[in-house]
Amino acid sequence: MSHTSQKVATTPFEGQKPGTSGLRKHVPVFQQANYTENFVQCTLSAVDDLKGSTLVVGGDGRYYMKEAVAVIIRMAAANGVKKLIIGQNGVFSTPALSCVIRKRKANGGIILTASHNPGGPKGDFGIKYNTANGGPAPEGVTNKIFELTKTLTEYRICPDINMDIGQIGNKDFTVDGNAFTVEIVDSVEDYLGLMKEIFDFDSLKKLFSGSLKVVINAMHGVMGPYAKRIFLQELGAPDGTCINCEPKDDFGGHHPDPNLTYAKDLVDLLKKGEHGFGAAFDGDGDRNMILGLNGFFVTPSDSVAVIAANAKCIPYFATGKVKGLSRSMPTSGALDRVAQAEGLEFFEVPTGWKFFGNLMDASRLSICGEESFGTGSDHIREKDGLWAVLSWLSIMATRQLSVEEILKSHWGKYGRNFFTRYDYENVDSEPANKMMANLREMVSESNAANFINKEYSNSGKAYQVGKADDFEYTDPIDGSVSKKQGVRIIFKDGSRIIFRLSGTGSSGATVRMYIDSYEADESQHMKDAQEVLKPLVQIALEISQLRELTGRQEPTVIT
Repeated sequence: MSHTSQKVATTPFEGQKPGTSGLRKHVPVFQQANYTENFVQCTLSAVDDLKGSTLVVGGDGRYYMKEAVAVIIRMAAANGVKKLIIGQNGVFSTPALSCVIRKRKANGGIILTASHNPGGPKGDFGIKYNTANGGPAPEGVTNKIFELTKTLTEYRICPDINMDIGQIGNKDFTVDGNAFTVEIVDSVEDYLGLMKEIFDFDSLKKLFSGSLKVVINAMHGVMGPYAKRIFLQELGAPDGTCINCEPKDDFGGHHPDPNLTYAKDLVDLLKKGEHGFGAAFDGDGDRNMILGLNGFFVTPSDSVAVIAANAKCIPYFATGKVKGLSRSMPTSGALDRVAQAEGLEFFEVPTGWKFFGNLMDASRLSICGEESFGTGSDHIREKDGLWAVLSWLSIMATRQLSVEEILKSHWGKYGRNFFTRYDYENVDSEPANKMMANLREMVSESNAANFINKEYSNSGKAYQVGKADDFEYTDPIDGSVSKKQGVRIIFKDGSRIIFRLSGTGSSGATVRMYIDSYEADESQHMKDAQEVLKPLVQIALEISQLRELTGRQEPTVIT
């Protein structure tokens, strides 16, 4: 059947500015007439060589996703796209979508997710564009999308195209005389194939046939089908290994963020001492949390450092040299020490996976991570929660050590970076911006003489400022400069205090405060991080005046 596209008149919406993680707003915002269509049109218009292209589409199953998929199908057809590859029922984890873009040599993809933000009718929704390398669109593309949103007067759509996205297979259309195909694919298959290339599944099967009890918590997000397919079917894990694995459009009414606060049910389960390994994923499957026996918590900063230090336990890296290591600026310095000890090139980049992607595409980076529970490698161009879990299990299988024993061994060799992050969510934007402006002024060049060498003390601990700045990054690959990436206060003993506003929320501001302190003395390594860092936390609150300016006396989440 032949279809004809239409042009629909529209007017711009304010604030459709995508960040590294795309455009995120509350669901009712996207449900406004033309709101989703406007942003999809601007995204499509920003894509180079759109006509005749192939795009991958999928999301984390959250509320409003299927409606958005239908809009994208109709608009892609009207804008000259040749083919869409869509996960069955519209579902793709973010890592899997990156994998499919790369494997199928697509021109890019559209991910429908708000990641770790809550879902449901009053929750959050998001639309993100990934480029042909499988990674998040760079700033040049997101800026182009935003500029188009400010002047848009019409969008193109083929309103009479309807199809069942639950049925695997191809469906062909003719639109304005041009061929248009929609292929519905198994959401797990291509990603599973990639994992089998990276890891030794036979070795992992032996791990599950032994005494180790494992529990995997998908938090009712998109990772449920992936977890069940890999752990239950492929690795032979016993029933009960995978919990909360039925994807729900509201994530079961919970916040799908794998941290000690929002995944407390998993923490409590591990504290019973019956399971030697536990893991949780966020809504779209790119973030992960690792726990050991009795709820032993592995910070994301330590997690990426351990994986890098034990890369030879993973077949993907065993046959070739690890090219380089990288972390986001707020992440602790644990990975730096591995890079230094192993003689590997190291990069400190702003928060955002696109910075890692540039280095990977230039063959200068193999393993990377962010303290916000994101870990990954150059197998795709997104962080990958399931890859991180399989990496940890591979290390355990090879070294025959528990999670806690692996960490103790690591700290014994490299020292320990005690690290914590305080999140203050939904803070009024005005006082949050005021706090950041004050901090930037404090560390500016004009005030450096007054601030450097200044001493702060609390609870008998004294720290002297050695360096302070607003982090700026020049990309060594494309030369682009990213400014105002977070205020750093670095003390002479190497301890760090960092402040930045997160860009992953849909309203208000999330203030993030990071504390990092290195300890070489092995006798101190098993101390509680919150107790060790308490003096620095109080100093950070004093310097920032966070409580006085925002009115927030306690953080929403501590990790």
